[in-house]
Amino acid sequence: MSSIRLMKSYISFEEVEKEFREVFETGMFTRGTHIQHFREQLSQFADVKHVFPTTSATTALWTCLRALEIGPGDEVVVSDFSFPATANVVEDLGATPVFADVDLDTFNMLPSELEKKISPKTKAVIFVDALGNPTGLTKIKEICEKHGIPLVEDAACAIGSAEHGKRCGGIADMTCYSFHPRKLISTGEGGAITTNNDAWADWFEVKLFHGAKGMKGVALDFVDYGFNFRLPELQAIMGSKQLTKIDSIIDERNRIRNLYIELLEPLGFVAQKTGPGVRYNVQSMVFKVPTGCNRNSLIMRLKELGVETTIGTYSMSSGTYFAKKYDDTQPNSTWLENNTITLPCFEGVEVTLVVTAIEKALA
Repeated sequence: MSSIRLMKSYISFEEVEKEFREVFETGMFTRGTHIQHFREQLSQFADVKHVFPTTSATTALWTCLRALEIGPGDEVVVSDFSFPATANVVEDLGATPVFADVDLDTFNMLPSELEKKISPKTKAVIFVDALGNPTGLTKIKEICEKHGIPLVEDAACAIGSAEHGKRCGGIADMTCYSFHPRKLISTGEGGAITTNNDAWADWFEVKLFHGAKGMKGVALDFVDYGFNFRLPELQAIMGSKQLTKIDSIIDERNRIRNLYIELLEPLGFVAQKTGPGVRYNVQSMVFKVPTGCNRNSLIMRLKELGVETTIGTYSMSSGTYFAKKYDDTQPNSTWLENNTITLPCFEGVEVTLVVTAIEKALA
């Protein structure tokens, strides 16, 4: 087993014990005061009007596309360097994911690639803040506005990140967060949708509560059909506690990132770049490996040395399913999948020990 883990969550049982006990005593495990408080916190934090917690970022993305009435015959342009969930939700609705290649430095969607991929069938664009980096989001939004196409931000990794003074969650038309254990805010599983659009917010309010709106006598009035993608009270408590310290978490992760850069650049490692005016939450500590280095061998050797690492993330267009179906693999994202490594990053991580292990592995 690895002695230096990849990630540790920023939450302890002692922080939530009091509120957990209250929930167990009242029996109010869902739709209580804690979920409402968490919604209000997120709304204020991202400076956005409407927040809808969900069971995951995947269900959040899927619901956003449903709100846009995306289906067979439609195309959705997606950033290609991402976890496959980004394209899976498009595929599930019968639409076609159109893969846009990414910048080799920032790992984010190239504006020139987006312009090339837009067609009369394009119904939406999904921009991915690769590994938490929002660089280029504002530019992509400008292109979407020019073409009259809704922009959905897959900010699964990007809570707390910002570009030009605006946090992720309040920039795109719709934004989706993740609260998975590898994220800076973890509720075990979970996610959220944010938007400033009142009409979409009304739709989410009904659809995410089984289609219910108001009362019909003494019972709920189901004015539509809907879904149950709600976040429970216990998870909302966990999210709320971590959100109060998110900025200090990000500051700490940037200090760790700067130390890694100082120690690894002389060895030939190149850090993911950010653009001007970007506040980067460093969700994943990702580097391009030195020229001539076999990344897979490096990961396996570091495991033997007690350091847990993994790849940066995936080139979705290169995965077996999408490559066979669409035959549209993107060169930059494919290269990044094969040549990036994610290093341990959490409060108290011993960076010098990780770097020493890397030096041994390279030798």
